Amino acid sequence: MSAEIRWGVVGPGRIAENVLPDFAHVEGARVTAVASRSAERGADFARRHGIPRSHGSYAEILADPDVDVLYLATPHAQHAAVALGAIAAGKALLVEKAFTATPEGATEVVAAARAAGVFVMEAMWTRFQPAVVALRELIADGAIGEVRSVQADLGVAREYDPADRLFALELGGGALLDLGVYVVSFAQMLLGTPDTVAVAGSTFPTGVDAEAALLLGYADGRSATLTTSLRYPTPGAARVMGTGGWIDVRPRFHHPDTIVLNRFGAEPETITRPPLGTGYSHELIEVTRCLQAGATESPVMPLADTVAVQDVLGRAARALGVEHREDPSPL
Repeated sequence: MSAEIRWGVVGPGRIAENVLPDFAHVEGARVTAVASRSAERGADFARRHGIPRSHGSYAEILADPDVDVLYLATPHAQHAAVALGAIAAGKALLVEKAFTATPEGATEVVAAARAAGVFVMEAMWTRFQPAVVALRELIADGAIGEVRSVQADLGVAREYDPADRLFALELGGGALLDLGVYVVSFAQMLLGTPDTVAVAGSTFPTGVDAEAALLLGYADGRSATLTTSLRYPTPGAARVMGTGGWIDVRPRFHHPDTIVLNRFGAEPETITRPPLGTGYSHELIEVTRCLQAGATESPVMPLADTVAVQDVLGRAARALGVEHREDPSPL
């Protein structure tokens, strides 16, 4: 693979619009193509972002020889099929979260990536935020002792609209896959994979989850209490509690610039670490570096963690009666 990593964008929607400007902060990366199932939409996106080529189908960009890695930003339910096609074509992948619509989809994609030796990473930008990197360093250094509990919330108030993607079951809508993925991934990053998952919540008439409160339990007594919602707003804060103190992650915790370290017998210490650009730059830098180094997984966002998070989300969704499905034919 060339020293310059050539990127393609699959799905020129809202999140891709937000991510594209951060490529300006990524050394050794260049966006060379975009693909949309609407040729007109793809061409417009390419023109506005200075991208040389646009493709009118996802299949076309998979066959593009001038693309090394794809940023996959289609609706959740389309991720698995497009990812499997990309892996078969030898294209590396950065897949927006939620990684897939179902745990089974995630397991299949990860197995295919490992079998083919193709780099794949979930686009969980939270793990790469400088403030979160600082949090993990403090914890590793024993600043708050042993971590025993995590709290996190992420909710917004959205007016119910059955025509909107967020409320469409076939597109992977609902609070858990759109927002809950952040709180679950944050807890899993710090506590590991839970032994038990308990959930309370409700659904919208379309069959997607409207709100969910999760209690993740661990055999040794550790726990995470997590809240996500499309029905009501929440502060978007997180707190990590240990045997020697706690760390508050200021809202919104999934892309913070400030954390506050609280240790017993000491004054609170405020630590500010602003991101480069909007904050997407750090995950783009990670993928670019990994590909330049010939790696097939990121040590910061390993595929095992993605599978574990998808499993928790799937268990919670099914406990609420929500049955997501993968779209088998987006190509």
